[in-house]
Amino acid sequence: MCGPPGLGWSCPGRDTVARVGVYLDAATAAPPHSVVGQAIQAALADGWADPGRLYTPARRSRQLLDAARETTAGVLGVRPDELHFTAGGADAVRRAVEGVRLSRGRRTVVHSAVEHSAVIKAAGDAGVPVPVDRTGRVDLDALHNALTSGNSAEVAVVAVQSANHEVGTVQPVAAAARLCAAAGVPLLVDAAQSIGRTGLPEGWSLLTGSARKWGGPAGVGLLAVRKGTRWEAPWDDPAADVPAVFAAAAALRAVAETARAEDERQRALVDEIRRTVAATVPDVEIVGDPDERLPHIVTFSCLYVDGEVLLQALDRAGFAVSSGSACTSDTLRPSHVLAAMGVLTHGNVRVSLHSGVSAEDVRAFLAVLPGLVADARAEAGL
Repeated sequence: MCGPPGLGWSCPGRDTVARVGVYLDAATAAPPHSVVGQAIQAALADGWADPGRLYTPARRSRQLLDAARETTAGVLGVRPDELHFTAGGADAVRRAVEGVRLSRGRRTVVHSAVEHSAVIKAAGDAGVPVPVDRTGRVDLDALHNALTSGNSAEVAVVAVQSANHEVGTVQPVAAAARLCAAAGVPLLVDAAQSIGRTGLPEGWSLLTGSARKWGGPAGVGLLAVRKGTRWEAPWDDPAADVPAVFAAAAALRAVAETARAEDERQRALVDEIRRTVAATVPDVEIVGDPDERLPHIVTFSCLYVDGEVLLQALDRAGFAVSSGSACTSDTLRPSHVLAAMGVLTHGNVRVSLHSGVSAEDVRAFLAVLPGLVADARAEAGL
């Protein structure tokens, strides 16, 4: 046993650890930023007490929490009193949806068909999906119809993400916001993939995010509620993990300072991936909007390939990537995002970059990919 002392956990095999040489799945979770460990360690000394109490250790903890709130609000361009820290991105979405429902006395959630599963689960049976085109961009005419139809009086909130988490397509949030404003319905924007990377859209009423997407600790999310939005906390706020929140704010400030340069660098690398994959891998489709897209995500579909087999082969070659499809051995269900777009839902690879990925890493990935795709097709008898 060589895991954490006293827990009896074994370490993964050394061969398993060694082969994951290049991490290319930042859209799921970015590696912790270098400031995270330092910030947590510094905050542990003064941030362990309950910040809601009145004694001296609690006041110190409250000061750290307030500092984190000020920093985060500054990066997002919101007021500190508009910002709530949550137990994660999915928790922020649930609180946003249920808080609007509670305040407005309505249940229906109109959402794009490609929203994150957290939004779709929060909407439940009262969700009304709005179709998207083949690039994953929401149909604004269909959204307008959903807001003006006979059941529009039951709409509690509209949800349109800032950009898609599987294919990177940027959504027309400003146009959607105008439709929502005309209908008197608040707009919820899941900005998990955008915060810390690109500028945030205008016109939203509620905005959510997840610290693990920008290199902060897992278990920290945020919910911003604009003043004037009818929203009521559906249940008590979770007890704040002050060191984790403080570290999340420190990471967000750090990535925001380099966001413009990273945008240019990663966009150039993704462009190279798109060109090279199209030129070197037969029978491949690169999905998503080629122009209005996030800088760090590219997803492509390989015909006649079992996606899980290909991902395992890439893992053995030292590249940690994910599938643009949620079809895995435990769910056996294709991605609702890709299905809504009308593109191939199997044989998908999503590459998502972070600041630690170099041009050499990308080119090494591109060098092995064609051969691994050919091997996967041969294994399938094609």
